[in-house]
Amino acid sequence: MLCWSVTWSVCLLAVGAPGVEDASASPLAQDEVDQGFVSIFDGRSLDGWRGSTAGYVAENGLLVCKKQGGGNLYTVQEFGDFTFRFEFRLEPGGNNGVSVRGHEIQILDDYAPRHQNIKPCQYHGSIYCTVPAERGRTKPAGEWNTEEITCHGSHWKVTVNDAVIVDVDLAAVPGAEALARRTKGPLGFLGHGSLVEFRNLRVKSP
Repeated sequence: MLCWSVTWSVCLLAVGAPGVEDASASPLAQDEVDQGFVSIFDGRSLDGWRGSTAGYVAENGLLVCKKQGGGNLYTVQEFGDFTFRFEFRLEPGGNNGVSVRGHEIQILDDYAPRHQNIKPCQYHGSIYCTVPAERGRTKPAGEWNTEEITCHGSHWKVTVNDAVIVDVDLAAVPGAEALARRTKGPLGFLGHGSLVEFRNLRVKSP
């Protein structure tokens, strides 16, 4: 549902106001449990997270990057090879990122006028300023999106709303050799002063 011709407040009435959710975190689906996925956010607290804990809040089952807050929030646990699944919702113009092995995978409202002149490698899902993502797969601001990030060695893949938008071996990307050699690190979110919400954060390691 496109909402660019109406105000943000009216759009929220149509697609669901941020923060108004079930009071508990959604449990993992049985098939994901069987696959080995585990939750990394309990929906009630920032237990297991470190960094900018004042810039984020656990609210109504959501992990919320505060407007005019944010900063870098990381898991205490580090991950080697993994598949990370989550859902996110942006305010118009929203900007955040996923920290993967110390590098950013962009989270962005690609459709915002303020972002129309950025580099191709800065749009949503891109391995920031390293590998550009396919555009046009995110939903309008105010709607929930699904995302999956998989890292196996130097092979990184990003899937948004069931569409693969990055699938690359970083060892073959000029200038990315150092990143390709990284094998472990925390997961995290990199807030840039806009409201972004996350839910259903789960990870599977080999």
